[in-house]
Amino acid sequence: MKTMATDDTGYHYHVMRRAIDMIDTAGEPLSLDELAGRMDMSPAHFQRLFTRWVGVSPKRYQQYLTLGHAKALLAERFTTLEAAHAAGLSGGGRLHDLFLRWEAMSPGDFARGADGLTIYWGWFESPFGPALVTGTDKGICGMAFAGEVGEAAAFDDLTGRWPQAIFVEDPARLGAWVEAAFGLDPKGPVPLYLIGAPFQIKVWEALMSIPSGHVTTYSEIAQAIGNPRAVRAVGTAVGRNPVSWLIPCHRALRKSGGLGGYHWGLPVKRAMLAYESARADAG
Repeated sequence: MKTMATDDTGYHYHVMRRAIDMIDTAGEPLSLDELAGRMDMSPAHFQRLFTRWVGVSPKRYQQYLTLGHAKALLAERFTTLEAAHAAGLSGGGRLHDLFLRWEAMSPGDFARGADGLTIYWGWFESPFGPALVTGTDKGICGMAFAGEVGEAAAFDDLTGRWPQAIFVEDPARLGAWVEAAFGLDPKGPVPLYLIGAPFQIKVWEALMSIPSGHVTTYSEIAQAIGNPRAVRAVGTAVGRNPVSWLIPCHRALRKSGGLGGYHWGLPVKRAMLAYESARADAG
């Protein structure tokens, strides 16, 4: 059973999800009246819900959801990782203040498939649909979004990464961290316990340096970790990020401005970029 972070969060996500589906299907901008009418809401009510959730109007949000938005981000908010490090941006805006501890499993434990490690798990509602969150006593070690891939596939994916671990369903143990992760408790800590090979962890560290509302490219990440020719390997490591959203792999784009891939589905990546852009502009 899923834990609802708040009733509003879950409801707002479903309003957003339906609107995204309508926009994608329409292939052209929809007016406020059209969007509200298709969801059986008054324009004023729909506008109010939408604006409360993302901080901008439905019309403006549609602009963020277009494929061209990724190119605009690359042109206007491209962040070189060197500059981000120089500015002290190690956690992407709000997250910089939340990540109080970041630990990594030893290479030996990783090689043994987390043998004997207890990992707790639970389902939560998030702004981007049903989220599967896993964690140890030290912090969150996995986050998957099931809106596109399905809950069974998301569960098999995360648990399959650590075949020797002991998985225990216990959403209450993770609840405070999850609330902080999605901004419901902005002062709460979000400790991470990363499980990955050394190269992967380098890539994930680089992703953490991209500020919220900004983007970078796979080649830029390769440069930042001192391996400029390893663009393809970087792409693979980005795709293997076990803690989506918290380690912001959605902020990595192709040089062309294309979205590239996203492990949990491109609509989720688009929604994350739009969500962050709306808040950056509203702030």
